[in-house]
Amino acid sequence: MNTKGYLDMELLRFTTAGSVDDGKSTLIGRLLYDSKSIFEDQLEAVEEASRSRGNEEVNLALLTDGLRAEREQGITIDVAYRYFATPKRKFIIADTPGHVQYTRNMVTGASTADLAIILIDARNGVVEQTIRHSYIASLLEIPHIAVCINKMDLVDFSEECFDAIKEKYIQMAEKIHIKADLFFIPISAKYGDNVVTDSENMPWYNKGTLMNLLETISIEHKSGGEEQPMRFPVQYVIRPISDKYPDYRAYAGRLSGGVLHVGDSVRVLPSGLETSVKAIMEADKTMETAHTPESVSVLLNDDIDISRGDFLVKTTDRQPKTSQNISMMCCWFNETEMQTRKKYIIKNTVAETIGMVQSIDFKVDINTLEKIEGVSSLKMNDIAQVSIKTANPMVFDTYENNRTTGSLIFIDPDSFETVGAGMIIE
Repeated sequence: MNTKGYLDMELLRFTTAGSVDDGKSTLIGRLLYDSKSIFEDQLEAVEEASRSRGNEEVNLALLTDGLRAEREQGITIDVAYRYFATPKRKFIIADTPGHVQYTRNMVTGASTADLAIILIDARNGVVEQTIRHSYIASLLEIPHIAVCINKMDLVDFSEECFDAIKEKYIQMAEKIHIKADLFFIPISAKYGDNVVTDSENMPWYNKGTLMNLLETISIEHKSGGEEQPMRFPVQYVIRPISDKYPDYRAYAGRLSGGVLHVGDSVRVLPSGLETSVKAIMEADKTMETAHTPESVSVLLNDDIDISRGDFLVKTTDRQPKTSQNISMMCCWFNETEMQTRKKYIIKNTVAETIGMVQSIDFKVDINTLEKIEGVSSLKMNDIAQVSIKTANPMVFDTYENNRTTGSLIFIDPDSFETVGAGMIIE
């Protein structure tokens, strides 16, 4: 393999979700198997495991169900990440669980996804779990959703069945205000129809396979093009103690949006002081331009007090908000309930402060999407709109505008466990 070519390839992150037994793990196994992305010894292990379970055929789901409990129950209970590549693109798959009690797992697995695959059993159509998974994908602002209507072999590859499910899903998507691009593909993960190769059983469908979609879908939203506001959270201040560099001061971090050029006028937040970019470094290489999501060091023309957690933004860009009061949609991860007025460590990009939940505006019934008001605490896997107040002002965008600077996490100050995650709203 040409290593440089592989490293330079575009990366697509996608997640799978669906009801129990809709075939998520089988679909991923089929993608890996048909794209020749598994080793011979892996296949032999799966064949042996299939025989020991009494399966008549090779159970491709076992390629992804890595936990012993998953193999025994035949279900997915944790997020399983898989990596593979084709000549056109490389991929990271997050195989997320379908059960309602593992909502937090789906949220974490889908939080960085460029595309979500929602599986629907052709025999059952759009069900409660379909609505739940689609809502979470929409909440996380995943830009593309591929609705794979699976097990078409069990409905005689019926075009009418496919069209009926597609129409019902579109109606549901409009009702819950899904803004993602929608793609509908009739598949049979078990036999490989329309997964990597075109199906001879469905000549009425001619819009390409799932693999073709994964290899060609646009991921320009990741590139942080010229039109996106520049965001540079400072992770580390570089001040070498040496006679060779007595006055050297650089600010290391990773671009979370847009493009930064040498000479750009920038503002430091939250202080509001302004300066300009003197140089951009990547290791010992000098750069004229840095793009999202590159990690670089920035040297400025003025000596300004800047520390970890501060932001550099272009003075000509749309400015992020700086506030101690933040509203967000929150998913609670921990068995210990979220309590209002309790102090948590709030982390946004690399900035940390102490904060507390002032109010829980409403909780979402994750199955019916009904808004439940008058809630005083959140249990594990609950999703709600909350309002928080922080000890120090935080710099942020809305999650809709920037998925990095618009998200934050709650950390328990006693155990230092991550207990919740939030998507900032207007």
